[in-house]
Amino acid sequence: MAFSAAERRRAEQIAARYPHSKSAVLPLLHLVQERDGWVTPQGIEDVAEFLGLTPALVLGTCSFYTMFKTAPVGRLVVSVCTNIACLVNGGPELLEHLRRHYAEHDDVHVEEVECLAACDLAPVLQVNYEYHGPLTGDAAVELVEQYRSGRLRARTISGTRVGGDA
Repeated sequence: MAFSAAERRRAEQIAARYPHSKSAVLPLLHLVQERDGWVTPQGIEDVAEFLGLTPALVLGTCSFYTMFKTAPVGRLVVSVCTNIACLVNGGPELLEHLRRHYAEHDDVHVEEVECLAACDLAPVLQVNYEYHGPLTGDAAVELVEQYRSGRLRARTISGTRVGGDA
């Protein structure tokens, strides 16, 4: 699916912010990830065509950043830090607890990340780019359940606030 008329207008607005159109790759990848729920091969083609780049260049940029998902993920992306501060404070155990708990839940994608730059919250995790910590395994499950139930409002998987929040 190529950019719709509304998406093309948005893409033009985004590209106009930059002196070189190539600089718009990241925000346009966010645009297609919002549209499709992940960065699909078609989304890579759409960005490449719009910017006059090769799909290989767009894919290379996309695959460098962990914030872009190149395979389908759930509505909630739970990113658990396992870097040194989180490592010594239970990050790996938190990760495994969440992986086991959500193994059969398609709406929750649990992933390990190298560092969330929030050592003071160790062990820390993000739910769609919202920071939470320090957490035990059970507290983390309760937190994710609050997002699943709607008691907490999750950002999109690209981090966009939903519902007019600033």
